[in-house]
Amino acid sequence: MSKSIDEVTMIPSEKRARHDNEENQDRLSDLPDCVLLHILSFFNSKHAVRTCVLSTRWKYIWKRIHTLILHSTDFSTVKKFSIFVSKILTLRDISTALYALDLQFHHYGDIEPQLLKNIFNHISSHNTHLQELRISIDTCLSWDSSCRARALALASLCDTRRLIMSCVSLCRALTSLKLSLYPPPHYLIGGDNYTETFPKSLNLPLLTSLDLTNFTFCGGENGCVEPFSAFTKLNSLVIGSCKVKDAQILRISSETLVNLSMYYYSSNVAKVELSTPSLCTFTFPTRTDQKICGSGLSSVKQVNINAEECAPTVAVSMERALVLLSMLQDLANVESLTVTSLALQVLSLVPDLFKVKFSSLCNLKSLKVELIPYVYGGGLRHLREKEMLKKVAAKSRQEATKLRKAFKEGLRPPPIPDGIIDFLRQNSPSSEVNIVTNYPSHFNLKRVEESIKGGKNTGYHSQFATPAASSAVPASAAESGSAAAASATARASTAPPTFHLCHTEKIQIE
Repeated sequence: MSKSIDEVTMIPSEKRARHDNEENQDRLSDLPDCVLLHILSFFNSKHAVRTCVLSTRWKYIWKRIHTLILHSTDFSTVKKFSIFVSKILTLRDISTALYALDLQFHHYGDIEPQLLKNIFNHISSHNTHLQELRISIDTCLSWDSSCRARALALASLCDTRRLIMSCVSLCRALTSLKLSLYPPPHYLIGGDNYTETFPKSLNLPLLTSLDLTNFTFCGGENGCVEPFSAFTKLNSLVIGSCKVKDAQILRISSETLVNLSMYYYSSNVAKVELSTPSLCTFTFPTRTDQKICGSGLSSVKQVNINAEECAPTVAVSMERALVLLSMLQDLANVESLTVTSLALQVLSLVPDLFKVKFSSLCNLKSLKVELIPYVYGGGLRHLREKEMLKKVAAKSRQEATKLRKAFKEGLRPPPIPDGIIDFLRQNSPSSEVNIVTNYPSHFNLKRVEESIKGGKNTGYHSQFATPAASSAVPASAAESGSAAAASATARASTAPPTFHLCHTEKIQIE
């Protein structure tokens, strides 16, 4: 911080000179090489190279960094990216071991085959030292590309994938591997079923972390595929947008696996079996078509369920709801449960849900609900409206008519179905409940308050202010016939109030 003239003149001249020298001293450059190299290892390689202009001390340090972070998005064109990568591979100190490489190519246009060969040759020359490898390849062509250009791009992409897998198989010292090989555009291949086959013979004895996106696992004669059993030290596994071929069961077996995340995986698998006695954290896939079972669920302490909006058909939605309920009933020792509001809405479609004998979640200490808006045209919302109308009509046709009118005028089902939180907490009523959202403008937060206040097992405390002049429609109005009429009248006369909830703010129920 700069000082005023008066403050400076009050300092004796000899102390002032010493003070000025201390401020002008380059303390960072005085650090040992090992410390500077460690700092630079967190830099993108483009920025790390730029430090060479700071002083003579920094001129050659970047050549001895043990980490390469090469992202094409840091360059305006593919050509500039290629030139930079070629130079850094050429000028880098060949005696310096390479411990980590992060290569991301997300650009219009194809990556040059020779550049890839140079990169993989560099990796191969350090394969006995390389411990962390991250590769993400996503290339695109414009819609007006010629047929010949598309064919060449597809052939190049196939060669690229073969080069990558061949290179990976040579890196026996890997402890962390992340591969994201995005499929080519639909118009390029005429379909959406193009993914890389994950090799059964991949031998990485030291691997502890594996993250795969857009891969296919091929099954055997028994109709079961078990792609990860060879990784005897695996601790963390992430599977994204992966498919299963020639199998109905995906089996995940690991004595050491602690963290498992699955998202957007194939719907052509009937069952996922977990044989993971050490599993502690499990992120449930967004598609809940497949039954997930096995001994692994009994050891889980933390579960994240990110169910997406259902397809707008009753049969599919009911099936997903029953699968989700079945999975929850197997969570005997869960202490922390995170669910989206969409997941709770899917669960609410189970017929006579509150009459189901629910004996799980006895050790639950924390329940977190993330409010998520509808995304796919409101298919799930329409199903919930039908279910609500059906329940009200069973009691009064007149009230059902009023509720139907309210829906047409803008009334929406509450994001958290009435009674669903009490249902989940019935065996652990003292568990803490937090409700958060990153989309405050999509929700009538006053209605969320009203729906939670009705809970029989919940104390309530709000951490956001409600405008004094606002009037909100009670969430319970959508569930009861008499209140539905009042809801319709209120919404017809006044617009819903606007509430603002910051990302860090939340509704807390103790």
